[in-house]
Amino acid sequence: MSSFSLECSNMDDVIQLKTKVEKRLKLYGLRPTKARLRIGMMLLDHPKHLSAEQVYERLLEKGHSISKATVYNTLNAFAEKGLVNQVAVDPSRMYYDSTTNAHHHFFNIDTGQLFDIPSDDLSVENIPRLPENTKIQDLEIVIKIKNK
Repeated sequence: MSSFSLECSNMDDVIQLKTKVEKRLKLYGLRPTKARLRIGMMLLDHPKHLSAEQVYERLLEKGHSISKATVYNTLNAFAEKGLVNQVAVDPSRMYYDSTTNAHHHFFNIDTGQLFDIPSDDLSVENIPRLPENTKIQDLEIVIKIKNK
């Protein structure tokens, strides 16, 4: 395969991804701005977990000019609309997860990596009695691990 056809194939992939992200943004009631498209293309091409800082750094590495505030605002808008899930690994660190179905996580405190645990691989028993007039809305478990 020549380098020209590889470039075309990659460009076709980028155009397809941009179109897919644009449709998803509209489906979730979000206007497809340049920032939303760029961040969406980074997060939604395949399942991943990124912090706002990681998104910001990757955009800068790719030569995009964007403010940290725009990254945070965009990610929060994505989470508010249900396009991504927020995963708090501790009070000061939030990750944005492009897999929105129910699942749990391992968080490696040494590497900062977040890994999916399928919900079928973990069972939760003996949940304490809920306060009166409440119900469980969501149950998400983050198991913190470290390297040996």
